[in-house]
Amino acid sequence: MNPYLKLLESINPHNHKQTGLKVLDLFAGCGGLGLGFEAAGFETIGIEMDQDASDSYNKNLLGKCINQKLSIDSDFPHCDVVIGGPPCQPFSVGGKQLGLKDSRDGFPIFIKAVKVLKPKVWLFENVRGMAYRNKDYLNEILEELRGLKYEISIKIVNSKRLNVPQNRERLMVVGHRGKFQFPQISAKRITAGEALGELAFQVLPDSKFLTPSMDKYIAKYEKASCCKRPRDLHLDKQARTLTCRNLAGATGDMHRIKLPDGRRRRLSIREAARLQSCPDWFEFYGSETSSYNQIGNAVSPLLAFYLAKSVRNYLESSYRLSARELKKYTLPQQLSLPL
Repeated sequence: MNPYLKLLESINPHNHKQTGLKVLDLFAGCGGLGLGFEAAGFETIGIEMDQDASDSYNKNLLGKCINQKLSIDSDFPHCDVVIGGPPCQPFSVGGKQLGLKDSRDGFPIFIKAVKVLKPKVWLFENVRGMAYRNKDYLNEILEELRGLKYEISIKIVNSKRLNVPQNRERLMVVGHRGKFQFPQISAKRITAGEALGELAFQVLPDSKFLTPSMDKYIAKYEKASCCKRPRDLHLDKQARTLTCRNLAGATGDMHRIKLPDGRRRRLSIREAARLQSCPDWFEFYGSETSSYNQIGNAVSPLLAFYLAKSVRNYLESSYRLSARELKKYTLPQQLSLPL
């Protein structure tokens, strides 16, 4: 058996005893983050507005995903842990620089859930750039959450350091009562070739090949961007970050594999899922474009599994601060970003 596929079996929730601890998975997507938490023994309930992603969650996870658009007035079920990837519109290209007052922003909803539920731990993930270009806005969010009496740990986590065959950096922020530890990085680096195995050289009836005009466009794109090495999928390295754009769209930086005969074809849904660390039994509902978008938006389940184990270790630890100690604890007021 492919060793990578065997590793992915470690995130099959059917192979793990559940602890009874409950996780509320906000903006749940297709369930990448939730799957990792289920594999660590947590029960999940997701909330997701996209019908296809919600259906994928319900198909593959043990927990239920409610197909619903979240708002500041939403009701939140009881839980021990709150997790999620809130959409962050205020500082996107189309944002209006309104911060927490932007109606499209998911962070007021996440903060409200933490305020109402008072979970033992909360965790959210977002793009790496939020800690740099949008640092002031991130501090605004953290100030609100610190006011709810949580210590906050922040880290940029690269999935390739935790056995995911993809160079994918994400901002991870965890709220706790003290002594939380992020997972230790792995010495092993799994390559795209190790992950894909025989899939990398298969040609199926529905395989999509680049046309001569696409090849010319890509050549111009790589020349303009001073690309020193063609951006094909290099099987001896980790994949570039998978995004909705470079999976679903015929763009200059689209993901593609160069076959021994010189032809280049786009990644299949299953190949993209493997590079995102979704097990082969994970099925996606919806169109091809919808499936690619679900994969591109997902948290790598294997990364989520290691984070969830750290959360479980924290909850089971005897080193957490007591309520009396917590009142004495001085929370940091500025963003500190360990890398």
